[in-house]
Amino acid sequence: MAMDMGRDAGPGVVELVYQPAVEDFLGALRERERFRRQRWRRHWATGAMVFAFVLNAWLTAAGSEKPNWFLLVWMPLGAALLFFAPWFQAQACLRVAARNGRFRATVADAGLTMVTDNSTTSVNWAAQPRYRETKHAFITYSDDKNASCFTVLPKRALPDPADADRLRAILDRHLTRA
Repeated sequence: MAMDMGRDAGPGVVELVYQPAVEDFLGALRERERFRRQRWRRHWATGAMVFAFVLNAWLTAAGSEKPNWFLLVWMPLGAALLFFAPWFQAQACLRVAARNGRFRATVADAGLTMVTDNSTTSVNWAAQPRYRETKHAFITYSDDKNASCFTVLPKRALPDPADADRLRAILDRHLTRA
């Protein structure tokens, strides 16, 4: 389906054209962590693993205890996996998005329309009623407790820096800034 993204452009419409990048998804996933009620679990688990490793290494080095190889080998690996989990998730999101090619987003008072080489998606404001602005993107989120659905609108995709103000105005009219 071919769509002329410029034909409906007006003062209440902002258009973005971009190729997704891992930084887009990484930023969205980091911001999503702030919505999640259980976000502390991953941080606590990473800290507990590091503490267990350091305690075991210290006791082993002091000669007061026989080395526990499980802790010495698997705890650093587990902590590293938990620490890098958002990056792994962002890579997975990018692989899925990259299959769709270039993204063309139209943000208007009626909602958000994403057109790719393979699909067209329309999202009304009720489906993703809140948003966050970061240094590099605007991100809309669903209102479930884990913010499971999100849309990334990278600022680098705006044709003019003044369009960021127009986009912010549209989002402020229809969404809650989280």
